[in-house]
Amino acid sequence: MDYSFILYVLGALLVLVGIAGIILPALPGVPLVFVGLLLAAWGDGFERVGWIPLVVLGVLTIISVIVDVIATVAGAQKVGASKLALIGSAVGTIAGLFFMPIGLFVGPFAGALLGEYLHGRHLGQATKVGLGTWLGIVLGVALKLGLAMAMLGVFVAAWFF
Repeated sequence: MDYSFILYVLGALLVLVGIAGIILPALPGVPLVFVGLLLAAWGDGFERVGWIPLVVLGVLTIISVIVDVIATVAGAQKVGASKLALIGSAVGTIAGLFFMPIGLFVGPFAGALLGEYLHGRHLGQATKVGLGTWLGIVLGVALKLGLAMAMLGVFVAAWFF
């Protein structure tokens, strides 16, 4: 029996879920895109997409994980966030999932603001930290979306050329 169709469908579904996961922080977005593309390459026995494009896709996946961590921390550190603000941002992100879609944007900001405020900072500084953390997260999402689109571009180029 030929399983290539199943691998193509499963690969496409993982790519779609991965792209959604870039925006929804509960899912490992770009790694899911990579696994989906790997399954699609496997579907034709790696005839069209060989090891060189797959290594490039793997490197882009690793870069996306690094970008995710650095963007959030850099945004928070740029404005002098405390550890409580970082924890608050993580908790706010998770809590925001229950209030989709607005919670995805408000949760990290509110969590960082509350964490910084509990740390003993004034409301003005806590607001600044909340905004800095939120901007770091937004920048990280934008960069990860760009990397995922680059991955799709590499895959399509390898498939057709």
